[in-house]
Amino acid sequence: MPVLLFRHVATSGRLSLALLLLAGVLVTACQSTQDPPDFEDLASAEDLYDSGLKKLKLQFWMGFLPRVDYDGAIEEFQSIIDNYPYSDYAVKAELRIADAYFADKRYDEALSYYRDFADLHPQNDRVPYTILRSAMCYYEQIAAINRDQTATHEAMSYLERLMREYPYSPETREGEQVYLELRGRLARSVMRVGDFYYERREYQAAADRYRSVIDRYPGLGQDAEALFKLGVCYRQMKRNDEALRLFHVVVENYRDSAVAERALERLSSTN
Repeated sequence: MPVLLFRHVATSGRLSLALLLLAGVLVTACQSTQDPPDFEDLASAEDLYDSGLKKLKLQFWMGFLPRVDYDGAIEEFQSIIDNYPYSDYAVKAELRIADAYFADKRYDEALSYYRDFADLHPQNDRVPYTILRSAMCYYEQIAAINRDQTATHEAMSYLERLMREYPYSPETREGEQVYLELRGRLARSVMRVGDFYYERREYQAAADRYRSVIDRYPGLGQDAEALFKLGVCYRQMKRNDEALRLFHVVVENYRDSAVAERALERLSSTN
């Protein structure tokens, strides 16, 4: 009887141990399905890039409100930079972020990424593009011609760099057109300042601005007007010989313009 009892106890002990082990396995299995993983599976750089591009496409929120998920796209591209910094996709993601900010009219953020790209990848063939886009970040913030023109000067500075360092790039041809436009804008701005002084009878200050247009911004459509107004200033300052000479220049060189007619009237009034 004692032997049978011992065997019963031993068998019961092994059964209990087996049950405990089975319970442990079941608990572990349950925990593995219920507890969150230590980390989420990260998509590949290519998948993140494609996802970012999809978010940049026009979508319709609530079925009818068109929108582009710029922030979502930027987040996807930034994830590539953070997790795959040595991937070719990381370089492309930097540009995509800059373009997304630019398209969303967040020009300061876009400018920061464009400048960083040119600094970090000076040999990359997209550098001319980033310089042009840097100029356009300022271009989009240019105020009216009668306001401060700091943004105009900043844009022109980038365009001058583009033309100087990359004279044969396709972006430079586009930049040259923008540069001419901005020079014309500055010429008109200086003319407005000259008019401001003339209306207040500050003729020397006005004459200085008109002369500046002739010297610094020739060939941009303001020459005849600037010459004529400079002549008018000289007339007010009793510098009649210089005034007459300028009126003659206008008549001889811009004979088919309305400005030439005004200059001719001035000449006729002195006879």
